[in-house]
Amino acid sequence: MAEPAVLARGLRKSYGSGAAAVEVLRGVDVSLNAGEFAAVLGPSGSGKSTLLNLLGLMDRPDAGELRLGGVDAGALDDAGRARARNERLGFVFQFDSLLPEFTILENVLMPARIARARGLSARTPAQDLVRAETLLDSLGITKLRARFPSQTSGGERQRAAIARSLIQSPSVILADEPTGNLDRENGAKVFADFKRLAREKNAAVVLVTHDESQAKTADRILRMDDGHLR
Repeated sequence: MAEPAVLARGLRKSYGSGAAAVEVLRGVDVSLNAGEFAAVLGPSGSGKSTLLNLLGLMDRPDAGELRLGGVDAGALDDAGRARARNERLGFVFQFDSLLPEFTILENVLMPARIARARGLSARTPAQDLVRAETLLDSLGITKLRARFPSQTSGGERQRAAIARSLIQSPSVILADEPTGNLDRENGAKVFADFKRLAREKNAAVVLVTHDESQAKTADRILRMDDGHLR
């Protein structure tokens, strides 16, 4: 039986020390399979972003176990974590975080170029270009390939950010409020894109949102409450 794309057991995380310490995660358990789309709901300060930081290997838990596709994240050194972020994880943020001096196509290609520069990829630039073009087409933004981010709409930039998150064929996509700056129509389109791409790319998607109505379109709804995931 295949390992879950994400498996976390007993994740705990506190910030500060001594009497000033604040426990944000109090023993989080979650398991997601490839192709599964989960929406994470919860009030501000409930630990949603902290959970994404741990799942994305941008921070380390104080306690607990995290496995990505069967790989023990706790056993990885800093170089191993950086490689896992590049190869196994895709990130989409509330603000698209596209680099304004590069075109949409160049932004999508950026993770692949970084991987190749660090000797982490065996693909050629031509192969990466084909992959990027395919992703742009699947998201309906091929016509934007030569435009700069400032020449596109918010919804278009967020689709470009989704394409960028997929260029390395990650097994897990982490999205932090990706529709927070979009109107309802564009937000619904982005949710639909995530659900479709989770299945097409066989990736687990963890999407943090405050939008209850859109969250209902996910395969699962997970709620953060006082440091626990329910």
